[in-house]
Amino acid sequence: MSNSLLSPSTLPYQLPDFANLSIEDYREAFAEGMARNREAIEQIVTNPEQATFDNTIAALERADEDLSRVQHAFYTVHGSHGTEEIRNLAKELAPKLSAHSDAIWMDPRLFARLKAVVEGDQSQLHEDARFLAEKYLTSARLAGAELDDQAREKMSALNAEMAQLRTEFTSRLLKSTNDLAVHFTEASDLDGLSPEQRDLCADAARERGLDGWLVALVNTTVHPWLSVLTNRGARRRIYEATAQRGRQGNEFDTTELVTRMVELRAERAALLGYPTHAHVRTADQTIGNPETIRERIYPLAAPALANMYREAEALQELINKRQAELGEQTFELAPWDWSYYTELLQQELFDLDSSQLRPYLEFRKVLEDGVFFAATRLYGITFSPRQDLKAYHEDVLFYDVLNEDGSVLGLLLYDPYARETKNGGAWMNSIVVQSGLHGTLPVVTQNLNLAKPREGAPTLMTVDEVNTAFHEFGHALHGLFSQVYWPTQSGTAVPRDFVEYPSQVNELWMTWPKVLANYAVHHETGEPLPKELAEKLQGLGTFNEGFMTVEYLGAALLDQELHALAPGDTVGDLDTFTARALERVGLGNPYVAPRYRPHYFAHIFGNSYDAAYYSYIWSEMLDADTCDWFRANGGLSREFGDTFRRELLGRGNSREPMASFEAVVGRGPDMTPLLKRRGLVEETA
Repeated sequence: MSNSLLSPSTLPYQLPDFANLSIEDYREAFAEGMARNREAIEQIVTNPEQATFDNTIAALERADEDLSRVQHAFYTVHGSHGTEEIRNLAKELAPKLSAHSDAIWMDPRLFARLKAVVEGDQSQLHEDARFLAEKYLTSARLAGAELDDQAREKMSALNAEMAQLRTEFTSRLLKSTNDLAVHFTEASDLDGLSPEQRDLCADAARERGLDGWLVALVNTTVHPWLSVLTNRGARRRIYEATAQRGRQGNEFDTTELVTRMVELRAERAALLGYPTHAHVRTADQTIGNPETIRERIYPLAAPALANMYREAEALQELINKRQAELGEQTFELAPWDWSYYTELLQQELFDLDSSQLRPYLEFRKVLEDGVFFAATRLYGITFSPRQDLKAYHEDVLFYDVLNEDGSVLGLLLYDPYARETKNGGAWMNSIVVQSGLHGTLPVVTQNLNLAKPREGAPTLMTVDEVNTAFHEFGHALHGLFSQVYWPTQSGTAVPRDFVEYPSQVNELWMTWPKVLANYAVHHETGEPLPKELAEKLQGLGTFNEGFMTVEYLGAALLDQELHALAPGDTVGDLDTFTARALERVGLGNPYVAPRYRPHYFAHIFGNSYDAAYYSYIWSEMLDADTCDWFRANGGLSREFGDTFRRELLGRGNSREPMASFEAVVGRGPDMTPLLKRRGLVEETA
């Protein structure tokens, strides 16, 4: 066939020829890829020879090479430049791919062979091969391979419906987010925004044929501009529009999708013999079960809420003081006020105005002289821009990634800007995974959602956006440094509650003095960030940590509560369920909403963090402990960077992840560094 997706690409690094791929190319490649995969699986399960690692596990690793290639290419485009055609094809494909997967993983013939390999003599197998075989068997069990025919048929129907619902949720959420952009007609409504930000809003309004200004929404409940907008009414409109996503009562509403997915997941858990979906999802994670989540993570809610209320009192005092100075009536702190008055309080306590930092945080300097610089100092790798490759959008940047000796490590695609066809948030994605089996080098993407400036204007970032860039690059390093043989063990293919750990460690370098000094220079004058500003940024400590912990835990524990439903239970009214769940876990309050409400919780209803959003703080326990290890061993040290690369980043999922952690730190994890970081030590004790 002439379809370029059905054989390894001839472009450098086997990069897909995105510029010349049509919708029909993707559709055809999926159909043929599934057919080839089915044929390969049939050869495995009908093999008359005794099941061995080579004729079963290794054969499985080869069986989906073509289908995997098209999936990586298509879903990269779907998330980053999902046109209406792309999203419609994703809806068409969802039930087909679900049925295809179920036919493989619920095949009792395959399960019998997997079981025979695991229970047979493995003494001649390497550690990574033994671990791979055990993971395949666990995955098959969790897919329903041990069910009877009737139950397998029911499971397939549930999975097909969930696949359709998930794809539809992603589509509706994107449309709802675009539809609810807030239109302003009075210039004074945008007081506090920079001239560049106003220009972006004016351009956005013109693109829709509107006068005035249009503020695009972001994926989180709290919009970053709430920290600078002086007009309280404008702040409220943006906050309420953000919280309204997916709950508009129109064709973009996600309510019935969310409630149905929760109920289907509970029903699926019952088929598998588990009490709840949370038990299914944690069965193959490092945490083990939801009871451990309740034991280790739920208790953080009370001290976090106590911190948050202390912060609220300080903010209310500031509101009262400022209103008195203005001779105006005071008002009660509301959710849309928190960021604004926190910014003012930060200025008062630390003499630090976040707007002072933005001129020193230009995107290319942050990326090349900050993110890349830290990686070079730690690991010896370098980054070489190249202009000869094309991606799915003109904004994408390309970099060859080279080892210290000049050998090629992999290819990095960097996609920094927001657009209406792009999912919200930030993420890393693999286009080609490193594999000794296939002889492939890694090709990874990085996606941010920065506001694209007018032609010739600088892209200035917020501190949070810089932190996100460092975080996501930790995922990129996980993919780039992979040194495994089997493709399904490559890079970030680790348990969900371990995958965030390396990326959170990489955030450490954002404010590391040598790194900060290298990238934080004024975009016009070239002057370095004043020493006093750098010291203030590094010295914020646990300021506003109550808010941040409550905001995160609200989402994480709400996710757990949604997926703790027993089969037959119903969510009922989603807003009522949310309010009661937050009260139940000890996080009900009038000031800080969850980072994501269910209607726009894309992590758990559009992606694969369902019952696993806890993984960020579980990973942060490992991260905080590892950051202390780095600090104790010289910080930006090649020796210890190489240890982290060799023992953890390069290992992928080729052994138990916690064994990789212990190989780095030299012991099991300690929760104390996390409690100190979050300002919870005294209250927890």
